[in-house]
This record gives sequence, C-alpha cells and structure tokens, in this order.
Amino acid sequence: MTLPLHLIISEILRDRILQGKYQPGEQLPSEHQLMMEFDASRTTIRRSLTNLVHQGLVTAHQGKGVFVAERQKVVYSLTSPLMFLEDDMARQGITLSVRNLLFELVTVPAEIQSIMKLPVESPTAYLQKKLLLMDGVVGAIDITYVPPDLGQTYRTELTQQMTFPVLKNHGVVIERIEAILECTLASYELSQHLDVPLGHPLIVYRHTAYTTGDQPVVHGESISRADRFCYSVTLTA
Repeated sequence: MTLPLHLIISEILRDRILQGKYQPGEQLPSEHQLMMEFDASRTTIRRSLTNLVHQGLVTAHQGKGVFVAERQKVVYSLTSPLMFLEDDMARQGITLSVRNLLFELVTVPAEIQSIMKLPVESPTAYLQKKLLLMDGVVGAIDITYVPPDLGQTYRTELTQQMTFPVLKNHGVVIERIEAILECTLASYELSQHLDVPLGHPLIVYRHTAYTTGDQPVVHGESISRADRFCYSVTLTA
C-alpha cells in the first residue's frame, strides 16, 4: 500500500532528524524549500510538519519556523532503598528545579479521602501542583496531596522544593511507596504546562507514600513527557 505523500515526507524528515542531519535546536528548511524539494503543495508540507510535531520531534513557532526538539531524556531510577528524584538527578549531574503552580487547601474526592485515611467529617488536604525542570527544561508536572497539618506547617518549603526531601528534613520518615506506572493523554491544562499537543501521550507515575504506623503522607502523580523523562526499575529475587 502506498502511503500518502504527507506521511512519506514526514518519514523522510523523521529519519534525517534521528540520523542527526538536523540537530536539536536547528531550524528545518522553510515550507517553500520543502515544497520545492518534494514537489508538494503547501498543505501537504504543513501536514508533514504537523506529523512531526505530534511525534514530539519538532516544535513550531509562529512567524519563526519549525525547529528540531531537544531529545535529552532524563532517567529516574526507582530503587530500594528509596532514592528520591533530587538525589538521583544530582547523581547524574542534572540540576532539578521546581516552579510552583498551586498550593491550596481543598476538599478531596472520596477515593483520595479513603487512600489518605482522612476523616470523613473533614476530608481536606493541601493540593500542590509543581512543574519539574531538569537543567531548566520542563519535563514533568507533579500533582500531589498532603495532609492538612503537614501542608500548613511546611507550606513555604513545600512550594519551593520537592515534597519528600522537605518531609525527610523534618523527621517524617518515608517507609514505603506504592506506585503504578500508566499512560494518559494530555488535557488542555497539561498540554499548556508541558508544551505538547492536546491528546499527546504522557507517562503517569501515581504513588502513595507511607510513614511509620502505615500512615499515608503523600498521594499524587507525576505526569511527564516521554521524550524528556522515563523510569528505570531494578528487580531482584
């Protein structure tokens, strides 16, 4: 079966990008240049470039052109004993920074109330949303809930740093983390924060952290771009 021309062109451009002919940050040839090279209409070329945008290989900037996306991928090792994200990034020579988006006391859904063992008569927790930047590049958004007492006490630090180190520094021991890895599709909010198209596939790391006495102290999820962030797991017998 013969592929449509826009797919043939996008596959050729994809190969050039992956082979290094076009380097990260480099601008692709203009629409006019691609029209001449492939003897194709402007509509076909634009569909080809859109294909590349949807694959996360390029980014389009109105009035400036289309540029090859950065492809450095950060790997977070989920190990036991626990190694928190900041420590793992530092070990790899990567600077992790946080940009706070939201920190407020909310009434949580019934499912989260049950997971966090919050009192039925007052199912509230602090909801926090943070962008995680690796060497200045946004790789993920962290959306978590913490109990009201911890959120109120450590509010300032929790808006400026990752959650687990703040708790650890104040003597809240994380004894275990239960986690699930799954996929989701970018909502409008996620597409804006992570700079991906609406409906773009994303990785979800959903977790609940427990302190002594089997008490949940953090529940939430880290949602990341697969082209910038992934997880490594080691299993031992």
